[in-house]
Amino acid sequence: MKFCRFVSSEPVGVSAFPRYAIVNDDHVQEISAAPWTKWSPTGQPLPLTSVRLTAPVAPTKIVCVGRNYAAHAAELGNDVPKEPLIFLKPPTSIVGPSEDIVLTKYSQRVEHEGELGLVIRRRCSHLNDREDPLSYVLGYTCVNDVTARDLQKSDVQFTRAKGFDTFCPVGPYIESELSPDDLPVETLVNNEVRQFGRTSLMVFPPAFLVRWISRMMTLEPGDLIATGTPAGVGPLIAGDVVDVRIEGIGMLRNPVHAAIA
Repeated sequence: MKFCRFVSSEPVGVSAFPRYAIVNDDHVQEISAAPWTKWSPTGQPLPLTSVRLTAPVAPTKIVCVGRNYAAHAAELGNDVPKEPLIFLKPPTSIVGPSEDIVLTKYSQRVEHEGELGLVIRRRCSHLNDREDPLSYVLGYTCVNDVTARDLQKSDVQFTRAKGFDTFCPVGPYIESELSPDDLPVETLVNNEVRQFGRTSLMVFPPAFLVRWISRMMTLEPGDLIATGTPAGVGPLIAGDVVDVRIEGIGMLRNPVHAAIA
């Protein structure tokens, strides 16, 4: 089942607040509550062409995993970590499908990082080895962990490089009926493939990550885990269009705009 959030493209008499929906072919059907709660369909189905999709999540936190593909660690001159390397992006960095990635005047090297995202379904803390971590996952989405690479190198830690507004495109959907174990993850810039990898090549697979992160911090419903990027990261410049595609989920497309002066 695919979930999304949307606002109506009709400007008169319609709430501007994003609403959750399920996606059926070329229509969206609004639901009464967030998909990780008890919900029911409400209202009439709307054509996808009549709505604007927004980011399908509004998490309390975005937990990201660095260097989770050996080839990506190698391309940046790093060793594969012995434990998951995690960091946080602020929720204010999130944008949805078709929204702009806005470059920053503080960086001369902003790069794309296409990733599989996990959306948490229920509160998750200190999972033991007998529990199934993926039972805590609502579904899967596309993430672009946009990174100011020069700042990442100069700052050593990742907060500034990863945390600018618009540096976390997410969407277009959350797919709940999917195995995350061997999905193709692809990033294109201006329709040219830059990154391609399979989730089976992760150093730490999705189930391991959920369990491990839950032992560091409580994961709340709607929280987002970005599981790391394959090799092939590269620069973005104003005028580019970047796509993250994951089979079974869809394509997340975002234009790139110049830095605000």
